[in-house]
Amino acid sequence: MSGRIVVTGATGNVGTSVVRVLAEDPAVTSVTGVARRLPGWRPEGTDWKAVDLAREKSGPALVEVFRGADAVVHLAWAFQPTHDPVVTWRTNVLGSLRVFEAVAAAGVPALVHASSVGAYSPGPKDREVDESWPTHGWPDAAYTREKAYLERALDAFERQHPQVRVVRMRPAFLFKRQAAGEQRRIFGGTYLPGAIARPDLLPVMPDIPGLRVQALHTDDAAEAYRIAALSPDARGAFNLAAGPPLDAQVLGRMFGARPVRVPAGAVRAAVSAAWRMRLLPASPHLFDAVLRVPMMDTRRARDVLGWRPSRDAESVIEEFLEGLREGGGLDTAPLHGGSVG
Repeated sequence: MSGRIVVTGATGNVGTSVVRVLAEDPAVTSVTGVARRLPGWRPEGTDWKAVDLAREKSGPALVEVFRGADAVVHLAWAFQPTHDPVVTWRTNVLGSLRVFEAVAAAGVPALVHASSVGAYSPGPKDREVDESWPTHGWPDAAYTREKAYLERALDAFERQHPQVRVVRMRPAFLFKRQAAGEQRRIFGGTYLPGAIARPDLLPVMPDIPGLRVQALHTDDAAEAYRIAALSPDARGAFNLAAGPPLDAQVLGRMFGARPVRVPAGAVRAAVSAAWRMRLLPASPHLFDAVLRVPMMDTRRARDVLGWRPSRDAESVIEEFLEGLREGGGLDTAPLHGGSVG
């Protein structure tokens, strides 16, 4: 038996999937979910603890929650407010450092950390890079800057605490039906109608230079987290993504829309104007970062973890769009459903 696993950020897009797959694993005796706000959703065999990682005095509470755990899966992350990066820094960076320190203080033998493709330095779109690609992020975007900073923090943590097995997951963009409402609010805004996610409303597909990314179903990512948490030999970084890469040609075929070349500068100007007027939560800095993230090679996850995605990227996007139209959600504060318009 692998005993008890603690999951921070357990009520979000990734956390709910990780909690579910761990709770269903007979090798896991119990799962403790940590979140700022306790959910109504409670899988069998799961208990919950309310801890706000942004609070300076949350460290002792984390130590108590982590004590006796066989692994901590750290997923907690705040995407907003994008206009005040100090607020996200408190949760994402300072909160993560408190998690790392509590793992060591509580004597937890394994830490599985949610890094991201966003941690990578700008890279190629025409070939895939492995986990050795530099992780300096894109410095102008808070999300990528914070992910890259934590990679350096984990470098130091591993040197100081060699007894802790550290895993860094670097997934592509993650989607599932139940997270569609949350992602609409985070990136498109509270008032963006979910009903616009219909192929017949999009006769052309903007073809923006550099806009070629990878995607993955959140449940497939959760399976990789489960394997890493339970496998004593799993350590280091793992890229997670499904094919095919998504660009204007692939999305145009899915939507029945004709790709039309659009200058990246024009799109950025529009995104910047909407963001400055607070009509769009996603910042132009994040748009810049997305244009620069590399394509990832996932062979290490396949070879070491025995992991393979069960769904391709096209089916993932189709499910996500269905969730947008139908108001997909779950009974947790981040994933509450409902559509607009």
